[in-house]
Amino acid sequence: MENILYWLWMTDVLGIASPSAGLALRRYGDARSFYTQIRAGLRPDFLTRGALTRARGLEPADLSDRLADCEAIGAAILTPEDPDYPRRLLDLPDLPLVLYVTGRTDCLNGRRYVSMVGTRRPTPYGRRACGEISRALAEQGVVLISGLADGLDGEAHKAAVDCGMETIAFLGTGIDKTYPAANAPLRGKMEQQGGAVVSEYPPGFSGKMQGTFLARNRLIAGMGEVLCVCEASLRSGTLNTVGHAERYGRPVMAVPGSIFSHTSAGTNALLAEGRGRILRSAEDVCRVLGLAPEADLWQNDPGDHTDSDLSPTARKVLEVLGPDPMYLEDICRAAQLPAAQVLAAYTELELAGAALPGPGRSLTAAR
Repeated sequence: MENILYWLWMTDVLGIASPSAGLALRRYGDARSFYTQIRAGLRPDFLTRGALTRARGLEPADLSDRLADCEAIGAAILTPEDPDYPRRLLDLPDLPLVLYVTGRTDCLNGRRYVSMVGTRRPTPYGRRACGEISRALAEQGVVLISGLADGLDGEAHKAAVDCGMETIAFLGTGIDKTYPAANAPLRGKMEQQGGAVVSEYPPGFSGKMQGTFLARNRLIAGMGEVLCVCEASLRSGTLNTVGHAERYGRPVMAVPGSIFSHTSAGTNALLAEGRGRILRSAEDVCRVLGLAPEADLWQNDPGDHTDSDLSPTARKVLEVLGPDPMYLEDICRAAQLPAAQVLAAYTELELAGAALPGPGRSLTAAR
């Protein structure tokens, strides 16, 4: 428990969604070492004036009440040192240093994960598309990730619950709050069925809510192997989640909609601009994941893929790979592609079994 206090301290010093979180961990290893260095007088170049002020005025022991608050509501506290901390979030540059979790933590690793998002005011078409695709994925054992909000977030979670499957929600509120409150019964069912509700904000969080939901969007994007957008307007928080997925190299898929529907203008734009693949059914998602429909989702034979199944960008990256590990800069240079496109191809090639990941974001051809 003592170590957790150092992680709470580090989170409060750097702030939620700090772009320096990953850098700090790479330099100092863990929260206790970071604290020790700061107390010894070190002033890292990434530490802002506000963060330095917080570091000087706060001690880990000052946060011990937070442990009792979590125990009172049965919330687990996960840090990067914890084996149940979601491994898919570890490589994010703005990774969460502390996560509060209700429900089961064992669903956060070792599964196949798809993020499902969309407008809070969906049309009947959007509800049906989200419900049917989510249900089909859940029936095949995929864990659906969303935000427990009104609209399509709730539809995705409900589809998983109806199938008796685990599903994971990331909140933009304190872990002890459900927003909207009307989704509290749905949350209870999710937790009872082995799912998890996750937040970066502790019980009794009383800070400003401005930006908290946008910050949690990065976790929805980062946790999924694929981000699926079922319906979204041009001015939508959903497109903020898309931006995070692109930043992390996660493939994006979008359900096409009517050209006369403003609630499909965002998804149609993603497709028109080449930022998303067309999403018509769960089978399309399985194809991106490198999984055949009705197949065993835990098996992914590298020999099953064909180059024709890959996107043009992924095929171009695959062409330059060989039996020896290649690093991001070398791949960008050889394939003549920008880093963002190469990172997106990384995920696609790994999921298809066409390439094998190595240290330092290196890739090796699987054949």
